[in-house]
Amino acid sequence: MRLVQFHRHGDGGGIRVGVEQGDEGLGVVDLKAFDPSMPSTMRELLELGDQGLECAQRALSSGQCVVERSDIQLLSPVLAPEKVVCVGMNYRDHCLEQNAPIPTEPIIFSKFPSAITGPYDDIILPSESLEVDWEVELAFVIGRRGKHIKEEDALSYVAGFTVANDVSARDWQMKRNGKQWLLGKTFDSFCPLGPALVTTDAVKDPHNLGVRCLVNGDTVQSSNTDQMIFKTEALVAWVSKFVTLTPGDVFLTGTPPGVGVFRKPPVFLKKGDVVECQIDQLGSIINKVV
Repeated sequence: MRLVQFHRHGDGGGIRVGVEQGDEGLGVVDLKAFDPSMPSTMRELLELGDQGLECAQRALSSGQCVVERSDIQLLSPVLAPEKVVCVGMNYRDHCLEQNAPIPTEPIIFSKFPSAITGPYDDIILPSESLEVDWEVELAFVIGRRGKHIKEEDALSYVAGFTVANDVSARDWQMKRNGKQWLLGKTFDSFCPLGPALVTTDAVKDPHNLGVRCLVNGDTVQSSNTDQMIFKTEALVAWVSKFVTLTPGDVFLTGTPPGVGVFRKPPVFLKKGDVVECQIDQLGSIINKVV
């Protein structure tokens, strides 16, 4: 299934959860209209576990309560998660690009959840940075609570996958703030996410997906998730050693080569640029830089 969060135009901004019919671009089944007992947010839906997903499947099969894509605005599939967990240096080809050693254990950092923005919302250039860069990433969302999760059980804790852009202010990431990454990664709007949460059963192999980023129509990143050093299962097991994972937690799994900062000369985003991040089977997010 392809689960989405959306506003209806003229609805005063109320959040709804829906299921896309078929691929991107078709109608969306409004879950709460189908079953008023269903929650209004993805995080609450995931907290219901199998019951919530079974209801979503029934709603999709019914073909009822369909809203047209033109009548809604898609939001990030998850809003206000407890955690946004990010992984640095997790693509072999990205490490080679910067002559960095291949990590022997995951490099974990975070963004504040307030950085999350929708799949077609604007990326806001902060006045504090002159070096804002792109990073297409495979993201996944946790579906059930767990701690000390075994790697062989880890996928059962993953609700699904989506597309992310780990927008990064390189001056703050690499030179300022004691070279701690957080501030450079967590300006408002620096985590576009979407367009849908594609449930794990609908993704054939999350570690064999084409990953691309385009800036103004030019391909700047093009790789495959088979380049990931630590796969989804390893990341869930590793991070759950430290913290309890809860439904709705978002993981960004790292970026391939082609980021602006390592180009010669470096290239950074400017007002008016359009950034498109694409992942096979998941879809694409398109964000204008303002």
